[in-house]
Amino acid sequence: MPISSLKRLMLCLAAPFGLVLAADAHAQQVEGIAAIVNDQPITTYEVRDRMRFILTTSGIQPTEDVLVQVQEQAMRSLVEETLQLQTARRFEVPVTDEEVDEAIADIAARNNVTVDDIQADLENAGSSIDTMRQQLRAEIAWSYLVSGRYRSRIRVSDAQIEGTLERLAESASQTQYRVAEILVNLPSSGDETDAERRITTIYRALEQGAPFPAVAEQMSDAPTAASGGDAGWLSAAQLRPQVAQVVQQMPVGSISNPIRVPGGYMIVALADRREGQVTEQFTLQQVTLVTSQVTPERRQALERAARRVQGCSNVQAAFESVPQAIITDIGTVGANALVPQIRTALSGLQNGQASSVLETAAGLQVFIVCERRLGGPGFPGSAEIENQIVNQQLSLLARRWLRDLRNDATVEMVGDF
Repeated sequence: MPISSLKRLMLCLAAPFGLVLAADAHAQQVEGIAAIVNDQPITTYEVRDRMRFILTTSGIQPTEDVLVQVQEQAMRSLVEETLQLQTARRFEVPVTDEEVDEAIADIAARNNVTVDDIQADLENAGSSIDTMRQQLRAEIAWSYLVSGRYRSRIRVSDAQIEGTLERLAESASQTQYRVAEILVNLPSSGDETDAERRITTIYRALEQGAPFPAVAEQMSDAPTAASGGDAGWLSAAQLRPQVAQVVQQMPVGSISNPIRVPGGYMIVALADRREGQVTEQFTLQQVTLVTSQVTPERRQALERAARRVQGCSNVQAAFESVPQAIITDIGTVGANALVPQIRTALSGLQNGQASSVLETAAGLQVFIVCERRLGGPGFPGSAEIENQIVNQQLSLLARRWLRDLRNDATVEMVGDF
């Protein structure tokens, strides 16, 4: 939550919220019910407090149209959080005050402020830290629930990791874009009117200077909302086609118009652009039979030994039957540093496999691939890829579970604001 946006918003919030705040002392005494979720009430005070929190932390100007959308967002958030916390109680998953305190302290540290600064800024804007605590408590409980319910069921195969690495390799030489996103999903009814209003309100807020990460955190339906919409470095092939077409034409630092995508609308911000910096890396061992030592018999022995290789740990044993063979540990070298003949011979080889016998200026040579991987700035390793796949599946399962909870719940909207 960017605290700088809180301070920028103090003056513009003072006037529109002055009337509301003046009435709050009396309102808390006669507070109404805004909704009932499985017999648990959500008060109109909680909705207004959450609205102030969203406006304050997102930096959105509180115009009449904006307030309608923010009210709907506040209600959605409070209903979902109520369902999440009810589920946590049913499964006896507690969240302690200390855990919530640590989450707030972490937010403060990331924004180079203190917890007291956050509390003071919220109070000055007419909100309270209680609504922030409720949001964080629900987020923590839900992460525990989702992990406990689904994590042990998710299996990531080596083939999935290799497939992901191969797709990344294909796009490694392409231009990459540092993208942030805001997604507004279409409702299950398929009616686009509400989604159009929401995305238009969000776009106008961004035009008026609201910080993109803060707006994404409060208003986006994408899984990246928790990280301020940051989707990381992506190639055009990794973006939705409708988005890629726009991003490729955008200058760095700009924000797109709303983009219609399957299932909703998106707004993207282009934070940076870079040319592909990822290269294929080989860790190699080399076996050489110099020209002066080559005979037809030794050539055949070299070919047989190459077929016997089962990894770099048995190279010495595999080639001991080849007289005068010289084994050299080359180390790690980039594919672009290899001569075309060797690069072609290594193409398609897996870890532990040997190339065919090559005729080179040095004589006859065989190259053994100890490890083949991609390297470069920010390129993920196998463990990071596995973690990304797990998190993607958990996010999908979490959304489905929350949707089912919402469909099975008894939710009655009863209040006016």
